Amino acid sequence: GAKQAQVLLDTHESMPRTVALVLWGSDNIKSDGVPIAQALALIGAKPRFDSFGRLAGADLVSLEELGRPRIDVIMTLSGIFRDLLPLQTKLLAEASLKAAQADEPAGMNFIRAHALTYAKEMNVDIETAALRVFSNAEGAYGSNVNQLVDSSAFEEEDELADAYEARKSFAYGVTGKATRNPELLQKALKDVDLAYQNLESAELGITTVDHYFDTLGGISRAVKRAKGKDVAIYISDQTRGAGKIRTLADQVALETRSRSLNPKFYEALLSHGSEGVRQLEAQVTNTLGWSATTGQVKPWVYQRLSETFVLDDNMRQRMAELNPTAGLRMANRLLEAHERDYWQPDEETLDALRRGADELEDQCEGITIAAE
Repeated sequence: GAKQAQVLLDTHESMPRTVALVLWGSDNIKSDGVPIAQALALIGAKPRFDSFGRLAGADLVSLEELGRPRIDVIMTLSGIFRDLLPLQTKLLAEASLKAAQADEPAGMNFIRAHALTYAKEMNVDIETAALRVFSNAEGAYGSNVNQLVDSSAFEEEDELADAYEARKSFAYGVTGKATRNPELLQKALKDVDLAYQNLESAELGITTVDHYFDTLGGISRAVKRAKGKDVAIYISDQTRGAGKIRTLADQVALETRSRSLNPKFYEALLSHGSEGVRQLEAQVTNTLGWSATTGQVKPWVYQRLSETFVLDDNMRQRMAELNPTAGLRMANRLLEAHERDYWQPDEETLDALRRGADELEDQCEGITIAAE
């Protein structure tokens, strides 16, 4: 975890003062807590154990040993993390609190520098200003950003930031109890320099399931609104040996080439019939989710997806036979991406895409009439 945290710092163009880190329960369980270790390493802390070897909290590593400033880490936990790892939640909260209380120069301890500022501006104590672990309210899960994208139920992208902040503004302290504090979350997000999440599974990528843009995408959009500009977004690929850090744009491009546009991949999916088409449609929807939350999907991605699945007569017919509803959803997603200005195809491509969508819609209507 410490090594990977250093790779992140080396990858970014300058020393970040604040990092927004997404932590999932399943990923930490599978990796024995590597993402948690990254958070502790960035803060400059380590776990503390009692005489029985049980996790008891966190202690700071000295600045001399750390060799750099303490990074302020805004940690957003999945609901599963909160439920399954309560001791680790308290551990992360204690690490942030101890850093905020440490008598160290502000230039070497960004957590303390920010906490003192927040305490003064919000008229709260240092314990409240040092809260850095955020999640849902107890019993709630997700940010609902994925549901808004899936149903196209948003006009402006900042509505996604609203949803994220409303769901993920519950701060967890050293007691493990949650208190809603959207003002503190917004102040902390305004200072974020980069957003970051680990990718732990070789089977699931950031474009194959919607949870990634629901969490990392959601917080990235909230950061953009708070700061008024984009920030760097990184994915730490832990699936092959030593971790490799890529920008979000590079990760989306990689997965599009190796999965969605790879004949070996999509033909294997189509061999499963209706569900295969649905899975391909989900990848297009998730790609649009990344455009909506981050704006970091290159236009060629939508162009190639259109050419491969909707503009190709043979492929469009196959999807119409296997699952016309999912095929129509895919075509409409690509048109939606154009309408939301995520890509601008030429008129010929746009007309062909609309005709393809009309054909798929006719197929869906034909099935409905036959069923009736």
